Amino acid sequence: MARDFVDAHDLWTAAQRDAASGMLGEIRAHGLQAVRFAFVDHHGLVRVKTLSASAVESSLRAGVRMVGTLLLKDSSNRTAWPVFTEGGAPGDAALAGASDVVLVADPSTFKVLPWLPATGWVQCDAYHPDGRPVAYDTRRVLREALAALASRGLRWVSGLEVEFHVYRLDPAAASRAHAEAWPADPPAVAPLEGGYQLLSEQRADRLAPALDELRQHAQALGLPVRSVEAELGPSQCEFVFDAMEGLASADAMALFRSAAKQAMARRGLHATFMCKPQLPGAMASGWHLHQSLRDGGGANAFMPDGSERDPAHARHHLSGTGAAWLAGLLAHAPAYAAFAAPTINAYRRYQRAHVLAPNHVVWGADNRGAMLRVIGAPEDPTTRIENRIGEPAANPYLCMAAQIHAGLDGLAAQSDPGPACASPYATSAARLPSSLDAALDALDASACMRHALGDARVDWFLRIKRFELARFHAEVTAWEQREYFEHY
Repeated sequence: MARDFVDAHDLWTAAQRDAASGMLGEIRAHGLQAVRFAFVDHHGLVRVKTLSASAVESSLRAGVRMVGTLLLKDSSNRTAWPVFTEGGAPGDAALAGASDVVLVADPSTFKVLPWLPATGWVQCDAYHPDGRPVAYDTRRVLREALAALASRGLRWVSGLEVEFHVYRLDPAAASRAHAEAWPADPPAVAPLEGGYQLLSEQRADRLAPALDELRQHAQALGLPVRSVEAELGPSQCEFVFDAMEGLASADAMALFRSAAKQAMARRGLHATFMCKPQLPGAMASGWHLHQSLRDGGGANAFMPDGSERDPAHARHHLSGTGAAWLAGLLAHAPAYAAFAAPTINAYRRYQRAHVLAPNHVVWGADNRGAMLRVIGAPEDPTTRIENRIGEPAANPYLCMAAQIHAGLDGLAAQSDPGPACASPYATSAARLPSSLDAALDALDASACMRHALGDARVDWFLRIKRFELARFHAEVTAWEQREYFEHY
């Protein structure tokens, strides 16, 4: 591969070229010894190759090669296609034979890692060796959704509320883990505190040594932390981030999760973004995605004009643009549930009523039981829709892109979201999918998602998730063992 891969295929903007010069200057100024070239895969997990500082400048222009099967693996790291069989790779066979893709750094994302001495980090986009973009690069999927939005003169704004758990690792138990299992046995942990006192200052203080350090790391990375909160469950917490525009909040979500796991591990702790851990008293964690749009002048395009007086009407809380967007989010919720809640475990969260997790496809005016919570008023620049469907393990690029396409479909049709629901757990409205199987079936049947994302991407995602499901359904569970082994 030629050393000028980026130049040969014109892959950087002028701003990125300037950022590359700045990145090299920072590496020298901070005396960095290594830089991680990072790629966020379809699961939202960060994969890296760590380069010596001396190799960074040439690698910025040449790219860094990565095995392409990382785009074809399920959550256990098993490849879901027979790539060593002719015709066994998806798409145009460019990924056959476990061939390489080329990671090209986005220098505007460069960070110095605050928890690791002398190490930098830069996010990358994936290309084939002939310079073509890799269709399954999910950051590109979101970029395309943002471009579709921009063609209507609108810009995406989103804010993150991320719930997760932090536990104390049991080092003695960890040494007894069965490394031969695939996936390996999960770590043995104990809660940092007992839970069930929402926003308790005493609980917050017990969590503070760990969470204050994590907040400082996040802020050092440039992530706009707004608040840190003790959530309801044992060892459960929440980080809330200020609204960001475009790709920024998706990038922040991926980076924050990876940073949290690394920083906490260095303290002998385990941060998990699994929705509902199988631990005593564990409460399910959600990811609430606040969203609005800006028009060409930078104004909030969701802000209502005050002409509608009925508080049950969407136009009381939102502009016409916001109401149509809301309708699109409702219409396509079963299909994008697979992106917002892409794990088997996520659907544990929807099983019970009155637990601040949605189970019906409804909207409500400042109602946290509804799937879509609308917060808005005339002259309120923070007017927005909060989508409460997500789990914190979701790939943020796919999750956001799917919701943008759903909203755009509502805009195109000028759809009506109907009246607000005041009793979101006691309604005849359609239910959210109750399992990943059902969510994948809804995605499979969605003309909107297939048109917006392309059949190839939808089928690729479906195959990976159904590959996971097949392994799950083939395994004898602890419930079956308890229920049947003795009595039959």
